[in-house]
Amino acid sequence: MSEKEFFQLEAEQINIKALLLKYLRNWYWFALAILLSFTGAFLYLRYTTPQYSISSTLLIKDDKKGGGLADMAAFSDLGAFKSSSSIDNEIEVLKSKTLMQRVLSELSLQTSYHIDGRVKRSEVYGKELPVKVIVSRLDSTAFDKEISLELQGNNKLHLKDEAGTTAYKLGQEIRKPYATFTVVMATAEPKAGDELIVKFHDIRKLADAYNQKLGVAPVNKNASVLTLSLVDAVPAKGKAIIDKLVEVYNQDAVEDKNQEAAKTIQFIDERLKYLTAELTDVEKDVESYKQRNRITDVSSEAKLFMEKASEYNKQLAEWSIQIEVLESIERYLKAQGNEFELVPSSLSIQDPTLLGLVTKFNELQLERRRILQTSQPNNPLVLNINDQLVTLRANIRENLHNIKNSLIITRNNLQARSAQFESRMQEVPAIERQLVEISRQQGIKEALYLYLLQKREESALTLGAAVTNSRIIDAAIAGDDPVSPKKQLIYLLALILGIGLPVGLLYVRDLLDDKVQLEKDVKDVTSAPILGELYHNDKDQVVVVTKDNRSPLAELFRLIRTNIQYSTLGKENKVILLTSSMSGEGKTFISINLGATLVLTGKKVVVVGFDLRKPRLTQDLGLRNDIGVSNYLISDTLKPEDVIQSVRELPDLHIMGAGPIPPNPSELMMSPKVAQLIEELKEKYDHVILDCPPVGQVADAFILAPFIDSSIYVVHYNYTYKGQLEIIKDIYENKKLKHPMVVLNDAKKQNSGYGYGYGYGYGYGHEEKKKKTSWGRKKRKAVSA
Repeated sequence: MSEKEFFQLEAEQINIKALLLKYLRNWYWFALAILLSFTGAFLYLRYTTPQYSISSTLLIKDDKKGGGLADMAAFSDLGAFKSSSSIDNEIEVLKSKTLMQRVLSELSLQTSYHIDGRVKRSEVYGKELPVKVIVSRLDSTAFDKEISLELQGNNKLHLKDEAGTTAYKLGQEIRKPYATFTVVMATAEPKAGDELIVKFHDIRKLADAYNQKLGVAPVNKNASVLTLSLVDAVPAKGKAIIDKLVEVYNQDAVEDKNQEAAKTIQFIDERLKYLTAELTDVEKDVESYKQRNRITDVSSEAKLFMEKASEYNKQLAEWSIQIEVLESIERYLKAQGNEFELVPSSLSIQDPTLLGLVTKFNELQLERRRILQTSQPNNPLVLNINDQLVTLRANIRENLHNIKNSLIITRNNLQARSAQFESRMQEVPAIERQLVEISRQQGIKEALYLYLLQKREESALTLGAAVTNSRIIDAAIAGDDPVSPKKQLIYLLALILGIGLPVGLLYVRDLLDDKVQLEKDVKDVTSAPILGELYHNDKDQVVVVTKDNRSPLAELFRLIRTNIQYSTLGKENKVILLTSSMSGEGKTFISINLGATLVLTGKKVVVVGFDLRKPRLTQDLGLRNDIGVSNYLISDTLKPEDVIQSVRELPDLHIMGAGPIPPNPSELMMSPKVAQLIEELKEKYDHVILDCPPVGQVADAFILAPFIDSSIYVVHYNYTYKGQLEIIKDIYENKKLKHPMVVLNDAKKQNSGYGYGYGYGYGYGHEEKKKKTSWGRKKRKAVSA
């Protein structure tokens, strides 16, 4: 860290310390402000109605996060029991105005009850109520209106309103222009003389107020649990509102589901009526179609037709074979040369007559052949057999003809029956297609009918089950301690106010105060060296610097003397001019005591009063002022010693008063004898101190500028205006006076940045900051000199 940065840091630390000391000097204001703040905080806490926090937790059933009735196996396939609640939507429902209005209406909170105490009015609710008002009609003119109920004995009461006092009985209907209501007994036992204030409210505005106070928020983003919170002055009332809110919310959800289910059932019942009629018509169409087409089951009958046709074809084949066999036998019998041959077997013909004739015929043929083996053809036996064979042949042929005709008729019948079945088989696809179309309509109607029946049962189950969307985890609970007002916070704010208010007032006072308050005010404007500060002179004493006086003020004058010596080290400093911005800043007092400090070092000192307009030098010291500088300047015979006087407390301190006030002070100050006077005094004295008029009002001091070695500008705390510091700046920068230095006068605790007896008068402008540390050591030694 460089030396420059070190001194800047030290200066900042000193400023902070000075700022703290400035406020600490006004400690009594802080003490008073803190006392008043704490008193106000105590009264506020004592008479402010405490507010309590009431909270409850509510589980919203959500299929996505589990916990619904649809999770049960018995209802898992029923869509009516599946919840699709959205947390954000349910929050908005819980905070809806309509729901809150319903809650307040069911709790009869359009009326509130209060009891007047000595200082404040307190609200009562629930078990604390002796009577209760049941409102039948409430006009808008009753909103925010108050009535007083004074309980009497024998179930009587007096009602007070703007119309006056009226006596009523408990349970009697009270009719007023603004309302119709009945006062009945409540939970608490009524006592004669109790007075209850009843206030009527607009439910809509009250619901808006409670909605603003109601807090609904999820516990976390992964859970479907909501926290309901409410702040109210009456915990029982807040608990009742939250509990009723949850109850009404569940009722509303159930009513909504029931209404939906009831509407669904009604719609389904209406649809079932039409659908039943349509389904009956379709079934009748199926019946009529089957009756027209003489079918019951198309597939089964088609199969039966195929089987019958196959069977008929088989029979036709059999009958055809039998006919061909008969025709072959018939041809055999007609053929020439086969008269005495055996007849072929009838094969598949099962006619017993034909079989009997053929068998007899073949037996006779065999008998004839056997006889012919031993006899001649003309043998009578052979002839007899021949005749029999002719007869049998004729019978067989006739029998064959009859059987053949019978078989042909049967075959024709079979062919007709087979053709009929084949025709029915050809009709089956068309019948089946048309029946499928009719059956499809029947199936659609039947499926729709069954679907509606299922949905009706689901809706009936929903209507009967009355499942809610939520489940209460924690009922409404009020905190033991009020959330408002917070005692620690109020007292902390009171402490902050007790400290901040004086700080602010002092700061504002400093901002509005345009007079010099601190040494910093001077340093911020000018770089002129500051010799030191002088404390307020509590005693009415002009000469405070004497040989035996070791008071702080006397020591400060000694310090200024030392600083003057160091400031002009190596230079002549005989003539010192003192001036200020305006009268009353103490330049005469400083001139006298500065001269006294120089006298104590053995120097010869004279203080010259050059303030010819308002002379105070001799007046303050109790010396005569009938002769002085003005006399010397206008006289050709007077010498300086003729007008010089001695101070009683310090005989070695000489005083040359201003003398009588001349009519032309400025012109007199420009007299050549001024230079002559100063030269003569310089020859006789070690130091000549010139007490001059303020340069902020007249320019007399500047006339003496050529004759001085240094100048002291007096700044009076709480008296000199900050704007007048520009005069010092101008003098220093433009060198209108030689070696100008500043003395701060009448310092009090609020003006001192360091406290009494420490740290005065070091630092001679910004260009001499590097000498600060050594100056501090030297000036402390000078204090004890």
